[in-house]
Amino acid sequence: MTFNTYLAPVGTGDLTGMTAAELAEKIHSREISSTEVTRAHLDRIAEVDGQLHAFLHVAEDRALAAAEAVDKALDAGEKPASALAGVPLALKDVFTTTDMPTTCGSKMLEGYLSPYDATVTKRIRQAGIPILGKTNMDEFAMGSSTENSAYGPTKNPWDTTRTAGGSGGGSSAAIASGEAPIGIGTDTGGSIRQPAALTATVGVKPTYGTVSRYGLVACASSLDQGGPTARTVLDTALLHQVIAGHDSYDATSVDKPVPDVVAAAKKGADGNLKGVRVGVVKQFDRDGYQKGVLDNFHAAVKQLTDQGAEVVEVDCPHFDDALAAYYLILPCEVSSNLARFDGMRYGLRDGDDGHHSAEEVMAISRAKGFGPEVKRRIILGTYALSVGYYDAYYLQAQRVRTLIAQDFAAAYETCDVLVSPTTPTTAFKLGEKVDDPLAMYNFDLCTLPLNLAGVCGMSLPAGLAEDTNLPVGLQIMAPAFADDRLYSVGAAFEAGRG
Repeated sequence: MTFNTYLAPVGTGDLTGMTAAELAEKIHSREISSTEVTRAHLDRIAEVDGQLHAFLHVAEDRALAAAEAVDKALDAGEKPASALAGVPLALKDVFTTTDMPTTCGSKMLEGYLSPYDATVTKRIRQAGIPILGKTNMDEFAMGSSTENSAYGPTKNPWDTTRTAGGSGGGSSAAIASGEAPIGIGTDTGGSIRQPAALTATVGVKPTYGTVSRYGLVACASSLDQGGPTARTVLDTALLHQVIAGHDSYDATSVDKPVPDVVAAAKKGADGNLKGVRVGVVKQFDRDGYQKGVLDNFHAAVKQLTDQGAEVVEVDCPHFDDALAAYYLILPCEVSSNLARFDGMRYGLRDGDDGHHSAEEVMAISRAKGFGPEVKRRIILGTYALSVGYYDAYYLQAQRVRTLIAQDFAAAYETCDVLVSPTTPTTAFKLGEKVDDPLAMYNFDLCTLPLNLAGVCGMSLPAGLAEDTNLPVGLQIMAPAFADDRLYSVGAAFEAGRG
């Protein structure tokens, strides 16, 4: 089964095919109601999610209640709470919510209800955006295909025999299939951008520290970053503006003004890139990539040139070491963060029958609650942090991380943004890489460096690969706190594609 992501899904009218900006305009002008829009998307979920499995929990009653509240406020003459008020959203199941489960795709948290909302969740509610439900993900955000979810994989709307990407495949699949117009994901090593590339949607990893991590269940604290995903650059910018900003509850939150990403997206829509310097990263244009992906990337670079951009090649030598550094730093932080899931305080508890010690209850609970990939990363991290190995592995990886950040800084002295393919191939078959962790890790080669350096990036559609007829993503990268550059260049590229 294949969907066309640029046409209204068959059988549900036009509402599920409209952009979020179009829906918001019609809702705010009272041409349509938020309740109608939310109902249409809930109907779409009922129609296709049995085949896609994008959602882990659908909050139908709460979504409709939130939509009705928006309609009542608008009918009373009140100003919309935000530019997206009334437009429904899909939320990755890694953000805490008080009114629906937060499972992180794990049996360890099956049925868990949080006592508080994440800051991102809170800001979405305050903006008058109904939450349709929580979307599927790799367990605790560890994976590149959503096949590590304890509740089964999400399938790609373009070809349901293939992955929708990971760890945030649920949100991207929901948007691509018309189940939601906008969504929220998290990006630890590419988990927003990579699924966006595989589903022909737009996904943004904001600068680290600019979107609150309070209430985001941690995978790797120095790498995780929440961000928006949608079908257009403008829609993504509108959602970015809702969720970004300083949060005193988050110690890693940066107290700095958020760039006007919406204005940047609107400005870029004229398609003019004259004077913009675009750097092509030498390390990402090489053998080992699918021919269709490279062909589309080269065509994208030519398009940028045709639109007036100056394109130069840049050398970022330490990007070749990003994969090794990432898969040392991340497991170490995972080992620390997941120690809290011990079967004693909250979450799954097994073996508590009076015949086991506390240590045995912890071991039994973790053995049953965690999946293979989570266990693998905990073991790797614990080993790398152990006495005698910390300096050789973890500390060395942190040094490489610094060198990667320096590569970015040097590159941005000669160009405004960098570009690369988002992924080395198009969507792979479900089950194809499950038994080969290294092949799965290699799939994120292009996206990992940004997280290590804390800078920002976007993936947006760059056409279909001729050899597979599946979506290819173009990745745009910009310096820290220059997120607006992503949106201006991204919108211009989108406009140039027509």
